[in-house]
Amino acid sequence: MRKSWGLAAALVLTVGAAGVGGWALAPKAGAVTPPVAFTADALPTWQTNGIVWALAQAGDTVFVGGTFSEVRPPAGTTGTPKGAVNFAALNAATGAPTSCSLSFTVGEGSATVRTLVVSPDQKTLYAGGYFGAVNGTPVSSLAAIDIATCKPKPAFTPSFPATVRALAVTDDTVYAAGDFGTVNGHQRERFAAVTTSGELLPFKADADEPGRAIEVTPDGSKVLIGGDFFTVNGTNSHALAVVDANSGAVTKAYPNGFIPTNSVVKDIETDGTGFYTGNEGTGGGVFDGRIAFDLSNYEQRWRDTCLGATQAVEEYQGVLYSASHAHDCSTVGEFPDGRRYHLLAQPTTSTGKLGWFPDTNDGLGEGIGPRAFTISGSGATKYLWVGGEFTTTNGKAQQGLTRFATGPDKGAPTVPQVSAAAISPNQVHVRWRASTDLDDSKLTYKVYRNGSTTPVHKVEGDSLLWARPQFSFKDTSVTAGQTYSYRVTASDADGNTSALSANATVTVPTSTEAYPSQVVADGASLYWRFDESTTPYVADSSNGDHNGLYVNAPTLRQTPPAVNGPSTAVALNGTNQKLYSDKRVNAPSTFTIETWFKTTSNRGGKLIGFGNNTTRNSGSYDKHLYMTNTGNLVFGVYSGGTRTLSTWGSYNNGKWHHVVGTQGPGGMTLYVDGKQVASNGVTGSQQYTGYWHVGADNLNGWPLRPSSTFFAGQLDETAVYPTALSAQQVAKHYALATAPADTVSTVTATDDTYANAGAPGTNYATSTSLAVRGTSAYESYLRFNLPAAPAGTVLKNARLAVKTTTATGAGTADKVSVVPVTGDWTETGVSYTNRPSLGSAPIGTLSGATDGSTVYSATLDPTALASELGGSYSVALTSTGTDPLWLWSSEAPAAEGTPQLVLTFGAP
Repeated sequence: MRKSWGLAAALVLTVGAAGVGGWALAPKAGAVTPPVAFTADALPTWQTNGIVWALAQAGDTVFVGGTFSEVRPPAGTTGTPKGAVNFAALNAATGAPTSCSLSFTVGEGSATVRTLVVSPDQKTLYAGGYFGAVNGTPVSSLAAIDIATCKPKPAFTPSFPATVRALAVTDDTVYAAGDFGTVNGHQRERFAAVTTSGELLPFKADADEPGRAIEVTPDGSKVLIGGDFFTVNGTNSHALAVVDANSGAVTKAYPNGFIPTNSVVKDIETDGTGFYTGNEGTGGGVFDGRIAFDLSNYEQRWRDTCLGATQAVEEYQGVLYSASHAHDCSTVGEFPDGRRYHLLAQPTTSTGKLGWFPDTNDGLGEGIGPRAFTISGSGATKYLWVGGEFTTTNGKAQQGLTRFATGPDKGAPTVPQVSAAAISPNQVHVRWRASTDLDDSKLTYKVYRNGSTTPVHKVEGDSLLWARPQFSFKDTSVTAGQTYSYRVTASDADGNTSALSANATVTVPTSTEAYPSQVVADGASLYWRFDESTTPYVADSSNGDHNGLYVNAPTLRQTPPAVNGPSTAVALNGTNQKLYSDKRVNAPSTFTIETWFKTTSNRGGKLIGFGNNTTRNSGSYDKHLYMTNTGNLVFGVYSGGTRTLSTWGSYNNGKWHHVVGTQGPGGMTLYVDGKQVASNGVTGSQQYTGYWHVGADNLNGWPLRPSSTFFAGQLDETAVYPTALSAQQVAKHYALATAPADTVSTVTATDDTYANAGAPGTNYATSTSLAVRGTSAYESYLRFNLPAAPAGTVLKNARLAVKTTTATGAGTADKVSVVPVTGDWTETGVSYTNRPSLGSAPIGTLSGATDGSTVYSATLDPTALASELGGSYSVALTSTGTDPLWLWSSEAPAAEGTPQLVLTFGAP
């Protein structure tokens, strides 16, 4: 990131051989979400066996400096490692070594190259660090290399007796920062300037602690210096200062406190209007992020207070790329303390992060990760090179070096995780969590129904790795009693498309489900029903699209649920399982929290609450319901102190209980099982941004704190409202939980086969296919063991579901009749010559089954099946047409549980 300023135009040069390994030049850029310029697809690049501290470029060559002894081919490729003593030169487009080879050595200790910079005319490479010779030529921690010959310039011999950590160069001057106290025997403390021939200049910017960064302003009049220092030329200026380019006199100081005492500047970058610092700190209250300054007055433009030791910054086309291990950006409204992000991008105008997320690991040494950037390439394709102490890139082995191009973008978004639910006869609500794409924040989603290749819905949406909203689609073209399946894909602007999601299947009820409909009607902004069959996505059934995430795979699909109907509950182990919302929101001042729980635990735990973190314990936490060791319930907020309501009774008796806490203008109220049990007049609570938690979070300092913050038991129907529900609303919710509700039973065929008039004596019991046609005839036969109707219910709806095969022409334009079988048959005994007799009247018709690999349904007359409940029942599929229908039999892995009967039972 050391720009070289001067009048000379940059020359396009390629040093040495075209490269080893044969990787081709990448074509022109594909589409990534603007203004990001680089894809997140890591290119094959030779790697080091140690730490890379410095990068620089000249045309199509990238120079690499650090602490290493060899370079080797990318993982998974062939090639022989090459000796490389703290330096390498690589082809920008291929990532392979050139013929330029230099060894940086020292007589005592360990040599290292800490900084590299190329002169404005692209003819000289300057290297700084701690070394005493280059290819045997004596030097003193600073060397000049002739790029054309790849040889050190023997006449350039300034003496720096300690490590040089940063360089900047103009047409005639080399500026240095580091640990030194003298240069050429003259006092120059931590900062100095020499001519391009090596003579010491009058420039003097003496600092009391090491210099780590140096940069010349675009007009050449000022030098920006950064490091650990607290004074420059006796002036109070901590970690950063602006000095005169000729004299070194301080022209802009940043007194101690502007950057905290325990923080330093590790890098400085400039563009046409501003300059940017990368900062690192140690201990509490540090500043680890980035600051943008205006060059017109050197005043702060913005400050990014993310925590995570920024090592390098690089500006390109209005975007600031940063290398760090950012782990907490909550102070700028982004992700809380948690996983580390090693490479980030943001506009030069703001702190907001852009959708660019390639990643490394912490790696060797200090465990920092990436440490250096450069942008190379003389043609249309540019390459962002990253160096550091990492050992992986995007999860794959790659040490010390990696690179990213301006195109093409080849990475597809992740597969969406989809949920589908219906609580009324006229609508299915399809929901999915936003996908991620490492270099595209804007994605297009397409929803497909019942296996069709034509989407029924399309929507664009933005997401970041830590902000993956829920998208939804309401399908109103549905029929009560029918079952529908939905799949979703995600695509980026370059056409890279994820695989289809798993099918989300739902049967539309024949009557409205009373409890969930009331929750939605009462204005829930978060409503988790826990009906998922896979983790980690928790669908939000409210209109707020406030989805959540399961942590450590709780046990799903628990029955019986708390509320009558087809829903299920979730079980938590009380050790490490919980849920949290995926959406950062402001803490509400008026709210209701509601959940159902069932437990026998004597260790308590949090049921639901609000906190400022996600996977880690929150530092701010209140607006919660928790259980004590003895099974009592506590509802609490923080308003200058803990304010709580609690129950006298215990509720850890293994039965489902309903608990609600509200706070509004009238104060706090606690309800259990539909009844008010406690209240007070407290109206205030702590205000901060955060996330809803279910099943666990911090409870330190709260009254009657349980042994465990993790709840062990089952939870169901968790909801949050932006209002304080009334006593009448709470009582109604409790009563509706036991209201009669439709139940759905799915029955898979116990026997299925078909008969073929063209092979009248053949039995097809082991076939994975079924067939239906009028001429020449195929008939299929299906047997089901029907359940008895649940007590107090009748059969309200029946449907036969089948799935077409993937064979060409599997679908049919003909109508297929579903006819009762009246004769006896066995799967292994039936053939066309001894096929069973059939009833005369169809009980249902399958039509429009024209596509392959698609689930289709035929509505059946429920009265025809009602008398057969509790016993065996057989139907045949017949047709009078000539267009065959090919279906998967129950023996086929692709059948998705078909053929099956879907039976809906409800109140008479």
